[in-house]
Amino acid sequence: MTEQAVAQGRRDFLKAGAVLGGAAAGGLGLAGSAAAANAANAAALPLPDYESWDATEIARLIRRGDLRPGEVLEAALARVEARSVINAVAVPHFDLARAQAQVLDGAGKAEREARPALSGVPFALKDLGVALEGTVTTNGCAFFKDAVADHDSTLVQRYRAAGLNIFAKLTSPEFGQTATTESRLFGKTRNPWNLEHSTGGSSGGSAAAIAAGVLPVAHASDGGGSIRIPASHCGLFGLKPSRGLIPMGPRALEGWLGLSAHNVISRSVRDTALLMQLSQGPEAGTRTAPPTSDLLAALAQTPRGLRIGLFVDNLFGAGVHAECLEAANKAATLCAGLGHHVEPLSLAALPFLEMAGGMGIVTASGMLHSVRAREKALGRAAREDEFEPLDWRSMEKARTYTAEQVLGARAAFDQAGRVLDEVFSRYDLILSPTTAALPPKLGDLSLDQPFESFVQHAILASPFTSMFNISGLPAMSVPLHWSADGLPIGVQFAAPYGGEARLIALAAQLEQAAPWADRRPPRLG
Repeated sequence: MTEQAVAQGRRDFLKAGAVLGGAAAGGLGLAGSAAAANAANAAALPLPDYESWDATEIARLIRRGDLRPGEVLEAALARVEARSVINAVAVPHFDLARAQAQVLDGAGKAEREARPALSGVPFALKDLGVALEGTVTTNGCAFFKDAVADHDSTLVQRYRAAGLNIFAKLTSPEFGQTATTESRLFGKTRNPWNLEHSTGGSSGGSAAAIAAGVLPVAHASDGGGSIRIPASHCGLFGLKPSRGLIPMGPRALEGWLGLSAHNVISRSVRDTALLMQLSQGPEAGTRTAPPTSDLLAALAQTPRGLRIGLFVDNLFGAGVHAECLEAANKAATLCAGLGHHVEPLSLAALPFLEMAGGMGIVTASGMLHSVRAREKALGRAAREDEFEPLDWRSMEKARTYTAEQVLGARAAFDQAGRVLDEVFSRYDLILSPTTAALPPKLGDLSLDQPFESFVQHAILASPFTSMFNISGLPAMSVPLHWSADGLPIGVQFAAPYGGEARLIALAAQLEQAAPWADRRPPRLG
């Protein structure tokens, strides 16, 4: 399968979008056909055990010579094709990855053992805010559809140094501006647990690919919940790191004045720990960052007697779905059974409305800044028809913001950090729902709808996640609960600045106490 063939297939898929949308609207016809297709091709997929391995295990098998990088890559690509109904691949780099695998395949024992930790392991990047030299990153936006990078992001340099074989970029909504993964450019990315529902966003392509068995781990980023929300909706593990821990450069060392952070989504806790271990730490130009820690060692450090504050209030005043509350309360019970102390917590001291307002100012201004840089590179102005309606609206507002408003937004962020730091002087962790609602239906959070209807759903998506972007603190979503209808529901734990090792240690403990790796979407075999 060449990249040209995949590109043509994507164009054909998008042309058929209206037909597929009609099938989905009619009920379970699309999901049923996907289930039948998956059942039919499951036996024919290469490396039947592939989906039971995490990246750590794949790396071990390659190093031992039990697997060749080429055959592992083909196993991943076969699943991209077999599960194409989820629509997770935005920009394929299959030929580049095949060439890399071919170089690695002939290695002898000594050469394999001398190679980096993740040599030959298939991997994919999110199609947003990251650069792989010589390839396109679209940011989910038609105005960037042919934006070829002339450099590697610092993070990509570290991923390549670790040996990862990058074969694609995965879908994101335009500029990551919503908690679903839908765009005019690439269509709807579907949740493998129920194809009528959203994966969450903005790292929904990454979450969908992992949940569908295409990959065990993939790059993701988080500016308001964009790692944790799709991890929650797709039954996976997702950790947003502290501000500054994972490099954002080289062109810009902070995303959205520190709101955004890069990391991964994974099925196993140890994969996240390993990828963070290999990618954390300052880059040239870094001035403020948390200390790095031994995250692999944290996997074996069973935490004891943690003081955990349970927070369950939607500070937008929009309530929390009963099953999301149930998930958080069951997680509290599980933690108590593991010897931790859990008690209710109020965060009424947070200046939440100022925080939320400042977030809107900063994200819209950041988007406008990126667009103006692209305008300069192209030598022409952007057109309204090249953007989602709600993003164009946000950029029009951003043109009116003053420097004083942007500084005021950052001041609200700093105040939020101060309040939460005081809370963490009394608690080791904060436990909450990840989202205030179950995975929404596709379309509910689309950027192509009236603003008023969008807001009704948006205030249920990120009231718990966004406060930790605003404050720069680490937080993770752990897949500990499923709804009565079989949809995943994550729970969130947040830690003090630089507290990633504490989160990893607890996640590993929860993974052992309430395993989730064998829970797979029923419609994908």
